[in-house]
Amino acid sequence: MTPQVYCEQRTRGSGSSFFYAFLFLPEEQRRAMMALYAFCREVDDIADEIKDRDVARTKLAFWQQQIDLVFDPDRAAHHPVARELQWVRDHFPIEQDPFNALIRGMQHDIDGKPISSDEELDYYCYCVAGTVGLLTIAVFGAEHPKSTDFAIALGRALQLTNILRDVAADARNGRIYLPQQTRIRFQVTDQDLIDGNIHNGMKELLQHYGDAAKSAYQHALDTLPEQDRRALRASLTMGAIYHCYLHRLRKVQFDVWRHPVTISPLRKIWVAWRMWRRESHADPTQPARFK
Repeated sequence: MTPQVYCEQRTRGSGSSFFYAFLFLPEEQRRAMMALYAFCREVDDIADEIKDRDVARTKLAFWQQQIDLVFDPDRAAHHPVARELQWVRDHFPIEQDPFNALIRGMQHDIDGKPISSDEELDYYCYCVAGTVGLLTIAVFGAEHPKSTDFAIALGRALQLTNILRDVAADARNGRIYLPQQTRIRFQVTDQDLIDGNIHNGMKELLQHYGDAAKSAYQHALDTLPEQDRRALRASLTMGAIYHCYLHRLRKVQFDVWRHPVTISPLRKIWVAWRMWRRESHADPTQPARFK
């Protein structure tokens, strides 16, 4: 099996929303995105599935070594995903720093350290999502400096949506991403999140971060440079799918304990097609939107 095929199978088998944003890309960009996503799956699975922290740290250290090899022009990586990333490096202007930060984000999950403040949450969102945005806009061919701001803002929006969508399951697994300082302000305990105790403070807390996600989506659109808008259609497509999650979360008032929020593959394809088609014919002087 070639590294390319390995990454394709890793991506297609994941069921992730990211796959649907790749569907309409040109061949080389799609290949690069599948390699990037396969890497994300490899390190994310370490954080999610390996319960022994020492084993997880060892496996994550292996991936840091592989990334170091990816960006060493005189040496070859070993893992098929890393070998495919070397192909990406040779064809697109990706940099190593976002990979390093993404690994730091996975290290946070392995260590299980609580998030204390909104500043720590923002940094976590940057590590696990903003970095992916930076890598993808390099593949998509963004040229304007403000596209960096767009990528980081969109990554924050997507990660906040993820946190709200998965808050019940994460709490049951001992992971709480809503900051302690803010939870104290709204009088929400760890046990409230584990049990789904939807008191007034819990409602206000979830609404607070729902509003933060909504603002992050709008900030991403506000910083999207007109000249890169067409190049970043796939990023907008991903934003549209996750914005759909946020809309459904708001409809159930963020009570995912009793009303889990999902989107079917058919719906994701429809949202992706609609967004891609609209942006392919959009007037760049008119504002982009996710709805």
